[in-house]
Parts: sequence; structure tokens; C-alpha cells
Amino acid sequence: MPNKELKLNKKIFNEDCEQIPIRKGFGEGLLAVAEKDERVVGLCADLTDSTKMDLFKKKFPERFIEIGVAEQNLASVASGLAGAGKIPFISSYAVFSPGRNWEQIRTTICYNNVPVKIAGSHAGVSVGPDGGSHQALEDIAITRVLPRMTVLTPCDAIEAKKATIEAIKIDGPVYIRLAREATPIITTEETPFEIGEAQIFYSSQLTLKSDFNEGKIDVGIIAIGALVFEAMKTAQELEKEGISVSVMNLGTVKPIDEKAVIDLAKEAGAIVTVEEHQIMGGMGSAVAEVLSANFPTPIEFVGIKDVFGQSGTPDELLSYYGLKSKNIREAVMNVLKRKKSY
Repeated sequence: MPNKELKLNKKIFNEDCEQIPIRKGFGEGLLAVAEKDERVVGLCADLTDSTKMDLFKKKFPERFIEIGVAEQNLASVASGLAGAGKIPFISSYAVFSPGRNWEQIRTTICYNNVPVKIAGSHAGVSVGPDGGSHQALEDIAITRVLPRMTVLTPCDAIEAKKATIEAIKIDGPVYIRLAREATPIITTEETPFEIGEAQIFYSSQLTLKSDFNEGKIDVGIIAIGALVFEAMKTAQELEKEGISVSVMNLGTVKPIDEKAVIDLAKEAGAIVTVEEHQIMGGMGSAVAEVLSANFPTPIEFVGIKDVFGQSGTPDELLSYYGLKSKNIREAVMNVLKRKKSY
């Protein structure tokens, strides 16, 4: 069942659960920090409305710069402003920033260790009809590899707002990954959020021994972004079948909460990672790095399998690329078979 201590949305599994685009939370969070700190400035690459930076632009037009379709300048100008004492937030589609301007982010922002906050919107295949050219499936890989970069992957609009507000407290570069489509609201304003801290959102109440455990949980699912809801839905369904599951929301991919990941692996003995991103280099790879060095554990990866996206509705694409609840369930059953003989 959902973790009561985290005060999650009581309507998570209801048909009337509210759905809001995760990117909207960024817009609201940016406005909140700007109202409290006049050093905050906003820069966008001709996608102000799409990235929800329009809220900031309307309230603080004198602190907003429209860079235009020039993402490399977007990063470089922001770096200069940061060097002059500002706290710049830059936004675009994730495939363009950090995609197109990765070298400028690397050299002018991360190398100089300046506090530029990068909002990469429309990440993943759920962008839909825009197609493979606009679907960022590699952004976690190219940002988490950068020294000094913090990488945040909020699971809903409320957490995105909190992540944006907390990002200003990091004295260095931060990447915030945002989805386009409306997704279920999992958290509430009372749900705690701290950069670098993972949380168990769902934990089965089963305590009986099964074929896969010794009185502990059967499997741990680690998920990020919009797919946290799919993971929780899977856990609820598996619990009805007598399989106990804990679902971790890894809201910060870097720095990863190593202790939480290791503790979950020790408790479950089997892990499934779930992300709307390439499996190679993504969140699952980060989890595997931690476990291979500290507690080798059978692991299955749900994500994009070394291919590009394509046009389609968000739901069609999530199904086509194996990112739905039924695919998570299949991965769980596969890892449980491996766990039994491990």
C-alpha cells in the first residue's frame, strides 16, 4: 500500500485522480523562487509557453531573456550571468538542452561550477507525435556523467515544483528532467522532498514466506518520473497475486542515494528499474553501478532498448516500447526466477 508516512495523494489509484503535466510544476516552482530571490533570472530558447516559463516571463519581464532558437547561446549566456552573480534558470525541450548544447553546458557551466539550473522539458517518448527527433531518451546519461552536475527526476507536478525550489539551494549546476503529458498526481504538498534522498512510495503488507523470500519483500522496483505511477500500479496488482513489492521513487539520480538503493536490494534480493529513457547510461545503469560495487543483486531493466522514438500518441508509444504496467510485471517475474536460483 502507499506509504502513509509520506502523506501521498489518497486518490492515487482512483479514476478521478487529478492529472497535471510535470512541466507545470517547474513553472510554478520557478515563479516561487523568483519571488523570494531577485538574483533569479530566466532564459528560454523560443519555447516559453511549452516549458511553462511563461509564468515567470509575465511576472518578471525585466528578468527574462528570450534567446531564440540558439540553445548553445542559451547555456553560454546563462553561464555569464551566473558568473556575474545571478542564478539563471534555462529551459527548452530536453533534446535541445542539454542535447544540442551539451558542450557549452560542460565547458561554460559545469567546468566553471556556476549555479545554472537546466530544465529539460518534453523528455521521453511520451512527447508523442513530435517523433524521434524531439524525444529525449539520452538526457540522463549525458548529464549524470558531467562532474558537479546534480540530476533531478521528479515524479509529478508537485514534486517538480519542490525540486525547482530546492535546486536554488545547490551552489552549482542542476538538471531537472520534465515530462510533457499530464500524469497522475502521486504526492501532496505535505510529502517531504530532499535532493539526494530516495523514498519508498509503496510497500506491500505481505509478511508470509513465499517461494521468493524468507519473510521479507519479494522484489524492489526503482522508478523515476512519470513511470513511478506505472510502478506503483504494478505493485498493487502483484500484491493481489501474493507477491510483495516495494516501490522506490528515485527523485535524484545524481547524487544517487546509495544507502537507500543498497538497503532495498538487501531487503528484496531482486531489483527492477523503470525509466522512460535509454537503458544504457540511464537511471538503471546508475543503480547497477551502486549494486555491483556494494551488493551484487539480480536486476532487470525496463526502459528504451537502444532504439530511437517515433511518432504516435503517448499511450501508444509507452505500450510499443514496453513501458507499461504489464511490462514491469514481466520484468518482475523474470527477476524473481533469477533470484530463486541466485
